[in-house]
Amino acid sequence: MEQNRESILKLPTHVTIIMDGNGRWAKKRGLERLNGHQAGIESVRASTELAAELGIKYLSLFAFSTENWGRPKEEIEGLWGLMIKAIGDETPTLMKNNIRLRVFGDLEGMSENLQKQIYECIERTSHNTGTQLIVMLNYSGKWDIVQACNRFKNEHPDEPITEESVARYLSTADVPDPDLMIRTSGEERISNYMLWQTAYTEFYFTPVLWPDFRKPDFRKALEVYSQRERRYGKV
Repeated sequence: MEQNRESILKLPTHVTIIMDGNGRWAKKRGLERLNGHQAGIESVRASTELAAELGIKYLSLFAFSTENWGRPKEEIEGLWGLMIKAIGDETPTLMKNNIRLRVFGDLEGMSENLQKQIYECIERTSHNTGTQLIVMLNYSGKWDIVQACNRFKNEHPDEPITEESVARYLSTADVPDPDLMIRTSGEERISNYMLWQTAYTEFYFTPVLWPDFRKPDFRKALEVYSQRERRYGKV
């Protein structure tokens, strides 16, 4: 463990990753986009393993945004099938590594089979005390803020909305805001993701396409983060 951490001066509590580049990875190889998504599963496994090895408490992954519904129907249905299989295949590994799965987003739009697989895995891993693996599914930052405001007003119709009240009703209310956001594939934007929670997050952009993102790439991002000074607007 110490050898793994020797070049990381300080470890983030919460790392979030925008997993981008599956389609371009597949196109470069003359493959279907779904092949890129399938290849990206290995990167999810590698990143989760490193987070658990290093003792990172929260790892969140942006898996499917509300905007992704604009993709071809065949790709979306193929994604559901990949997710169902991946969750089933990886559940024993999550149990072995003491990892707890959580899923945030509007799951009502997901297929029934996918929802069933998700909730079964969440239940099986609910007592694990190691890294929390958070999958953001059918999620967007704007949706999260709006649903938080609506939930607060439904329960407290006569009270004004404040920063504290919004924060209490976000889907991530019991999770610390991300210390580090990583985006793969060379794109340098956050694409309507965790708009509220990333107000003071450190960003790290890498040209590596998600299916090629492995432990050394993750470690490099952590090393860069560990050398930054976070002042939160102060001196």
